[in-house]
Amino acid sequence: MQTESPIRVLRLIPRTVWVLGCVSLLMDVSSEIIHSLLPMFLMVGLGANAATIGVIEGIAEATAPVVKVFSGTLSDYLGNRKWLAVTGYGLGALSKPLFAIAPTIGIVVTARIIDRVGKGVRGAPRDALVADVTPVHLRGAAYGLRQSLDTVGAFLGPLLAVVVMLTWADNFRLAFWLAVIPGWLAVALLTFGIAEPAHALDTKRVNPIHWDSLRQLDRTYWWVVLVGGVFALARFSEAFLVLRAMHSGVPVALVPLVMVAMNVVYSLSAYPFGKLADTTSHTRLMVAGLFVLVVADVVLAGSAHWGAVLTGVALWGLHMGMTQGLLATMVAHAAPPGLRGTAFGFFNLLSGIVTLASSVIAGILWDGLGAPTTFYAGAAFSVLTAALLLCKSRPSEAARSGLQ
Repeated sequence: MQTESPIRVLRLIPRTVWVLGCVSLLMDVSSEIIHSLLPMFLMVGLGANAATIGVIEGIAEATAPVVKVFSGTLSDYLGNRKWLAVTGYGLGALSKPLFAIAPTIGIVVTARIIDRVGKGVRGAPRDALVADVTPVHLRGAAYGLRQSLDTVGAFLGPLLAVVVMLTWADNFRLAFWLAVIPGWLAVALLTFGIAEPAHALDTKRVNPIHWDSLRQLDRTYWWVVLVGGVFALARFSEAFLVLRAMHSGVPVALVPLVMVAMNVVYSLSAYPFGKLADTTSHTRLMVAGLFVLVVADVVLAGSAHWGAVLTGVALWGLHMGMTQGLLATMVAHAAPPGLRGTAFGFFNLLSGIVTLASSVIAGILWDGLGAPTTFYAGAAFSVLTAALLLCKSRPSEAARSGLQ
């Protein structure tokens, strides 16, 4: 089969996917201004330790997947993805002022939960909407494109945070107030920029919580869920990358540059690897991404020097570019059209619960045994995931696993 040029593939991707990517870009600018500074704000401004930060981040990251189950199934039942996504982005925008006024850790936790509830409400309907409007042979490229645009925002946000911190003498709260603006722009763009596809509105409604419906998610799908869950053990919160950079000796205002480095690499790699997922073995691509994560963890464990930290977080961003769009593609391929929202919801539910556990464990290891132990543990879980993939990827099982 003749391979289409990257430019032609980009032109074939539906307009709705481009708009969703730009919405994600704006919301990530808003969110990452805050998230790149929040671990330092909690530790320096509110007196939290690494274990507390791990619990906060773990709870926040687990909240979104729990909500995704319900938003995904609701989008399947209603046959409407857009307005659930608008609601989710609206909650994210509403949470931002709370960070700016937070006098205590409790208010920060409340804001993080509202923000992650919003992410949960929008995530599964948005991902299902991408699948609804995109031809099967372009889905890897479509998810990679959306993720690339999302990640452009994820590096612009920390970069703006650095500018604000340098210009206004480490003023955390001013940076948090400025984050409100792109959040509301994202809501406006989604509200007026796309329409619900007609075929989604005409889809036969089923009750996706009913066991008869859930049984339509076969072994192929549940195998992908298992892989994603084990992988999440290795993917503790990126707040620990920021904490590692705090110990590198650079000024506080420059610490968010580690998130810039990570997200630049993530943004540049997500689309090429998403496109590659349309034509290559999912197993080999996932194992390669896990290998990169192992190297990233070893580098971060081995040294707190600024150069080593930047190298480690850049490799972390590369592994995300290689694997995150791939996981979404695998879920989309494995799920029936009428249950895609449900499929993304349950996938993210398990991944989020495991991420909660891994972030709590990471914080405990950090406080008890030091930062290197946290990253070595992440490398060990990455090796475990790769071993699971390689043991299961016999040719006779490749089709059943969904990992080509």
